[in-house]
Amino acid sequence: MADWGWIPAGSEAGEERVEDVLLLVSEVVTNACLHAGGPEEFVLRRGREGLRVEVADASSEPPRAHAARSPALPGGHGLMVLDRLAGAWGYETRGPGAMGKVVWLEVSLPSRP
Repeated sequence: MADWGWIPAGSEAGEERVEDVLLLVSEVVTNACLHAGGPEEFVLRRGREGLRVEVADASSEPPRAHAARSPALPGGHGLMVLDRLAGAWGYETRGPGAMGKVVWLEVSLPSRP
């Protein structure tokens, strides 16, 4: 992220956006570890509009939100975090000859001062 000019962010809003990216990456990698036997591939792509994060795993099960529960309880809030902080997110099946899925998310560029 430093090589792409995201760090240092240069503004409070930019720093918050970088923290969002770190939390989002943590969520999708943790979900792969907890529910899919661990990530098999992690990709960061920088585009003109922002950053795309992809985490591939061997499970074909789509991400599913847990039943509503108190925000005070630990765990079970990962997809809610994706909904609130990512510009977009989803999943797709892996290409021919590969088992599993890729969970992806997109984050807009941090604002500049």
